[in-house]
Amino acid sequence: MAEVRPALKSVLINGGTGFVGSALTRVLSEKHPECVITVIDLHQPGPVHLIPDDVLFIRVDITNPAEVSKAMQQVQPDIVIHTAGVIPAVSERFSRRLEDDLRKIIVDGTKNMLKAAKSTKVKGFVYTGTCRIITNDMDRSHPNIDEPWPIPHSSLIYGESKVASTSHAHGCLFPSTFRALRTWRLSASACDTCNALQKKETPFVVGSGLNLWDITYVINVADAHVLAAKNLMTSKTAAGEAFFIQSNEPITFRDFCLAIWAHFGHVSSFEIHVPRALAYLVRLMSEYWTWMSGTAATLSRGSVKDACSTR
Repeated sequence: MAEVRPALKSVLINGGTGFVGSALTRVLSEKHPECVITVIDLHQPGPVHLIPDDVLFIRVDITNPAEVSKAMQQVQPDIVIHTAGVIPAVSERFSRRLEDDLRKIIVDGTKNMLKAAKSTKVKGFVYTGTCRIITNDMDRSHPNIDEPWPIPHSSLIYGESKVASTSHAHGCLFPSTFRALRTWRLSASACDTCNALQKKETPFVVGSGLNLWDITYVINVADAHVLAAKNLMTSKTAAGEAFFIQSNEPITFRDFCLAIWAHFGHVSSFEIHVPRALAYLVRLMSEYWTWMSGTAATLSRGSVKDACSTR
């Protein structure tokens, strides 16, 4: 009887010490113990985002083409999963101060990964995109978005950078020996919500608070990446496709915040509803105060729109 070759023999995960990447590493190790897993990242594995002990870690700066190429040549993976990136803090998300930094990491880093993967004859490339290339259009809500939704003309620096990097990944689909699959994750950062808790701003409800968000469980995101990698090593029917990954359990933005705060033992005893129009006025005052004090703003022009929109 012929030996059955494992679908996943060697996988390199870029950004594997981050939130999504480390979850992916753990899931891949659990479901495919035969797979040799290598994690490359700028940051060492830490106590928060754990990775299995048998996973090889190589410190790599993806903005450095030589480092990326050296790691890829050393590992010779069958599959590369590119999850690395950077999301600006809420205080920087709606400005353009970090635009060059984001493009260097997200756009140039992706180009370096793609070039090294092609030169090493990697069999499959899974690219982690973001719904933000669509939802960063802050002038409209996005109920029930799916893959055919058009990319807006206006966006924020993070969304613009991801659009550019996605186009590079898509451009590498055409060589016959190279296939890529773009996996998208629909999620929201809990960090901004924790900032409101730290600043004792939890009673304030901007807008109705009833707008729906679809928050994705990170293990669902990890499972999707593993399935994508397996597909590219077998039937390849998903090659070149884009997928939104979500839990299909929409929750109101206010309920999401309350759940996060309750996890830290905080339950607000009262609520103060702030109409959206008034929130814009408060926003101007908040931005002026933070500009004067040099602190980070929880409430800004973009955050008001974000908090009141359906995502």
